[in-house]
Amino acid sequence: MPENDKQSLSMVTCTAPVNIAVIKYWGKRDEDLILPINSSLSVTLHQDQLKTTTTVACSRNFQQDRIWLNGKGEDISNPRLQSCLQEIRRFSRKRRNTGDSTSDVSGVSHKVHICSVNNFPTAAGLASSASGYACLVYTLSQLFGVENEQLSAVARQGSGSACRSLYGGFVQWKLGEQLDGKDSLAEQVESESYWPELRVLILVVSAEQKSVGSTSGMHTSVETSQLLKYRADVVVPSRMEEMIRVIRERDFPAFGELTMKDSNQFHAICLDTYPPIFYLNNMSHRIISLVHRYNQYYGETRVAYTFDAGPNAVIYTLQDHLPEFVQVVRHFFPLEVTQAHHVMIITLNSELKRDINMEPTPKGIRYIISTKAGPGPCVMKDPNHHLLGADGLPKKSVISD
Repeated sequence: MPENDKQSLSMVTCTAPVNIAVIKYWGKRDEDLILPINSSLSVTLHQDQLKTTTTVACSRNFQQDRIWLNGKGEDISNPRLQSCLQEIRRFSRKRRNTGDSTSDVSGVSHKVHICSVNNFPTAAGLASSASGYACLVYTLSQLFGVENEQLSAVARQGSGSACRSLYGGFVQWKLGEQLDGKDSLAEQVESESYWPELRVLILVVSAEQKSVGSTSGMHTSVETSQLLKYRADVVVPSRMEEMIRVIRERDFPAFGELTMKDSNQFHAICLDTYPPIFYLNNMSHRIISLVHRYNQYYGETRVAYTFDAGPNAVIYTLQDHLPEFVQVVRHFFPLEVTQAHHVMIITLNSELKRDINMEPTPKGIRYIISTKAGPGPCVMKDPNHHLLGADGLPKKSVISD
């Protein structure tokens, strides 16, 4: 690209977080608008450990919209991707037409180049689509001057749970009642600093792509599961109220029990689906057993698990209990790699090990990620963080073979 053309390039880079639901979203009442059949609530995880980074550039010299995901060129005609692009461009044109002089939308008619990378395994049950679409929509909004309050509905059309990754801390995605989905939006319940003692461990048992994707799994559940309908109509409304209350009261035993019950019910729905869907594996079941035996030893809920559409466990606990439980995991699931940084090494008492009474499973867990609640999307000010070069193409450090 000639030097004078490079100057016509506009570029923005942002990061967005992963979120892990404690009240699960499973099933759509409208597959085009991605409207859920029940409300959901999640914890946004800190971006120091898990995030998507996205650079979007626009230029009058680009011939077509293009996208690279984790270093590989992908098909930008994906309907959900197109939906997000079209909606952001529509909102941007609307602002221009209303004479909003605060936003520079001159590039809205130009083609865009998008480059996005995750620092964690994609499609391995670690909510990569949520952070990915949240990051895409947020970065496009920064480039084209679209208001933040409009982003929830746009991100939702990429991936339902993406709307929750637009906020930090504790976030609910409201079911909504309107047919057009304008009231099915995410909103922050409490910030990431509200419960500073809360800690999160991700026990990665598999980084492989799951055999049944969330989209097809949800569709089959909606079509065949009677339990799903009961959950949406009867269970979730009161459970949402209770979860918000226990978060605001920082009541960990109640938070933990509710989180585990909701995870179990989600996977019960997967089994109630016909044909049944199996996201958990033997290692997942052993982790569930370990958590209950550990809590039983202390006579209270000190740790809690939740599983999304994959076998990896997300563990919630408080800082005071973190070192011991990490050591319990290391003892019963000896592993070669751990990313549980800054976790104090302690010696387990023999009575605890004896009461848990499980045979160790070497290499059952591939690695541990230790994190906490974190903020929503961020703009990267340093141009060195751009994933695209001055020619609008991915930097060599980004491209995979």
